[in-house]
Amino acid sequence: MLKVSSHNQVQKQVGALPYRKNGKVLEVLFVTSRETKRWVIPKGWPMRGKKDWNAAAQEAFEEAGVEGNMGRKSIGTYRYVKRRKAGDVECDVTVYLLEVTHRFSEWPESSERRRKWFPIAEAVKRVDEEGLQAIIQATLA
Repeated sequence: MLKVSSHNQVQKQVGALPYRKNGKVLEVLFVTSRETKRWVIPKGWPMRGKKDWNAAAQEAFEEAGVEGNMGRKSIGTYRYVKRRKAGDVECDVTVYLLEVTHRFSEWPESSERRRKWFPIAEAVKRVDEEGLQAIIQATLA
């Protein structure tokens, strides 16, 4: 476990949980993180002038190259440690469900990240954060 200094405040982020139905199988779309190349959901900081679900939709486009029907109600929140050169930061991520209707072949971060669809059971195993695992299971399993 990474050590996070106790004087740091927990930061707020917003994230999208992109999903699709592939035949009879529900799948989740993950992207690789830039630094550690772990499988994660698209997420980022809240954006001035945008509702949180719209900011999450923007992150899904920028990081994963997808658009679709974005839920306006949070499906849950989980905590993780964001690794940064300036120091690690604890973040609470409010997650919104995104039913993917369009995938772009090129998107803003396509040269920095990979994206991949996973069936729900495998998706749960691929992410490190227990809180995100619980959100995926409670929402899509």
